[in-house]
This record gives sequence, structure tokens and C-alpha cells, in this order.
Amino acid sequence: MHSPDTGPGASSPHEAASPAATAQALRDLVVLDIATLFAGPMAATMLGDFGAEVIKVEHPAKGDPVRTHGAAKDGVGLWWKMLSRNKKAVGLYLGSQEGQAAFKRMVAEADVVIENFRPGTLERWGLGYDVLSEINPRLILARVTGFGQFGPYAKRPGFGTLAEAMSGFAAITGEPDGPPTLPPFGLADGIAALTTAYAVMTAVHAREHTGRGQVVDLAITEPILTVLGPQPTVYDQLGALQQRQGNRSSNNAPRNTYRTADGGWVAVSTSAQSIAERVMRLVGRPDLIEEPWFASGAERARHADELDEAVGAWIAERDRAEVVAAFEEAQAAVAPIYDVRDVLDDPQFRALDTITTVDDPELGPMRMQNVLFRLSETPGAITSTGPALGADTAEVLARFGVEPDAIERITKGTGEAGGPA
Repeated sequence: MHSPDTGPGASSPHEAASPAATAQALRDLVVLDIATLFAGPMAATMLGDFGAEVIKVEHPAKGDPVRTHGAAKDGVGLWWKMLSRNKKAVGLYLGSQEGQAAFKRMVAEADVVIENFRPGTLERWGLGYDVLSEINPRLILARVTGFGQFGPYAKRPGFGTLAEAMSGFAAITGEPDGPPTLPPFGLADGIAALTTAYAVMTAVHAREHTGRGQVVDLAITEPILTVLGPQPTVYDQLGALQQRQGNRSSNNAPRNTYRTADGGWVAVSTSAQSIAERVMRLVGRPDLIEEPWFASGAERARHADELDEAVGAWIAERDRAEVVAAFEEAQAAVAPIYDVRDVLDDPQFRALDTITTVDDPELGPMRMQNVLFRLSETPGAITSTGPALGADTAEVLARFGVEPDAIERITKGTGEAGGPA
């Protein structure tokens, strides 16, 4: 790790006390983000949110594909603005000799490299871990791929959708008589990003004891499989397969979404026995509590039709706000089903500053998700949004000792040949 002056300096407008400027937890960490799209770059974002200096290295002409992914305003990609916040942008083609030479200079002073090329790509460029660790024995190389660095699928293209399919997630998601269902967002990528950030910090901690870096081999298929729960163990021990159940659960009931009189929706959960009893009293069916089967969550799940009918009928006669207020007064578990407009207006999210406002030099003030958690002594902060392509190339390469004439060729594109692997 390196000196504190290498990390972002200014605190977010929402961190007015300014401890983030001087005491961010990862302020002495230098991260080279050479990954594309989602899982790897998102992991780097999470590190940058808590002070790591994250240098985004991307193709000098094409950039990271996420720059043009999803919605845009005035031709500026909005996903990029969020995903690449707290990063510096360096245009560098790693397939050229000059790009590789510049990258090696950066590696010499970095702590972490995050990449997601197909296995063998860095090695083909002469940038395998054997080479990089010779330059910097303390370097941690996080390799985020669809299927890991070895095995029969290692060379396959890997995306989050494939992980959602192969992990078993899609097989258990959807209505019982409907098809397997994929999420409408990067679920597997997001879970993999969280896991990668955790893996990197585990390796950083280990380095304090060993003095050496190491390779993190993360397959996007594995973290989502882990969070799906004990399915492999249940099948191994009982031969039972989890089935699609829509919004219901095999572990408890009532557990579903219910339509309110004003056309809204709420979600009800009764994971605790006491909550289930409060719900049934609230909806005027205390008689069901006396049924022998009601004392077990699994048994209640077998009577989900009866319980859903009772809860659903009561909710259908009331507006969403009335339902939520009544459940809250009864200390029963309910949540309104929000769209993003509701999220932006919610008083709890406002109190937590869950969605914060950041100034962007191209588009002005914009709202986005804040850092993931609050630390009392070393808080995170958003200091910048995703930068323009190559915005920091000259400044960063000069800092790492790249010769001025080489910087000029790289920034003009004459030092780069070809395209990405």
C-alpha cells in the first residue's frame, strides 16, 4: 500500500465533516481496473468508494463497453457515470508493446489489478502473474471470469446471465406453471462484484502477514450459487429439488405480494411465528392461529392458499398507505413494493442518504446510489462521477514515469495498434 496522498482528496457534499478526505479506510490502496462491463469494474468501484485510488485502464479509442450500455443523456452513458465513479480514466491498449510497457510501470507501484479477460489473454500479452509479480511481488491480481481459470468451460465467454442460468437461480424463479425466469438486471454480476471486493481485501490482509501478493480466481457462477442457500446439501441428503413457487416460500406463509385497493402492491413476510400470528389477528382471522398446522412455518406453507385468501382479501379493501400503517401499528412485517420513483421519495432512504446527489462536469447534479455502508471513523464518499474517455491518461502516466514522447503517442493513439482481445 502507498501514501495517503494517492487517493481521492475531497469529501462528498454529504460528508460535510470531511473525515472522508483524511481518513478513508482504503486511502493508501492503488487499484488498476482493467476489467470491462460489470462484475470486475463494480468491485473496483466499491474499493474506490472507500478511498482506494482506482485507475480505470481501457481501450483508448473504444473504451469500456459500459460507456454505451443502457440509457444515455445527451449522448453520455448514465450507467458509466455510476459504475466508474471515484475512478481516473487512462486510455491504454494492453495488446501493444508501448501499452504493455506503460502498464508495467503502473504495476510496479500498484496494490491490486482487477481483470476479466478470458484465461490466457494476459499471458498472451506477456502480462501474466508470473511477469507482474516479478515486477511487484506484493501485487494482488483479481481475475473475474464466467467459469474460473481452469476446467472444461474456462475459455467460454462468461456473462452474468449464464451464471444466473447455471447456478440454479433461474430454475427456482418464476411461477410454478411458468418458464424459468431471469432477473432484469445484473444480479450475478453484482453478487460477484461484492465477493471480488471481499476477496481483494482478504488478500490485502493476508499480505500484511506474508509480505506477498497472490491471485484471486473468481468465477461469476460461484457466488450466486452460494447465496441460493442449502440446495446442494438438501439434494445430497434428501434427493429433493427446490421448485418454482412464484412469490411463495416453502418455509413459511403467508408470504406473497398482495394488491391494494388503490392499485398498489405490498409484500408480506412471516418468517417468525410471532409475526405470522400478528398478521392473522390484524386481518381478522385469529381462528387460523388455533389450527394445529399453524405452529410450523413449513406446515403454514402447505396451507398457503387459505392464508393468502385471508390476507389478500383484507388488503384488497384498503389503500396501500393504510395497509402499511396498520401493519406497522400491529408490529407485523410489510413493505410497499416500490418503483424507483418511490425509492427516491422514501423518508427512510432520504434519512440514510441512500440515494445521494453528485455533481457531474458534463450533466450537472445527478442522483445515484451512495456508498454501500456507513463507517463511523473512516467513512466512504463519492468524489467524482465516471470520467470522460482518457481524461487522466497524461497525468497518470507521467506520474508513473512514462516518458513524455511515449505519453504523446499513446494519447494521440499512434502508440496503440489493433483492438481488444
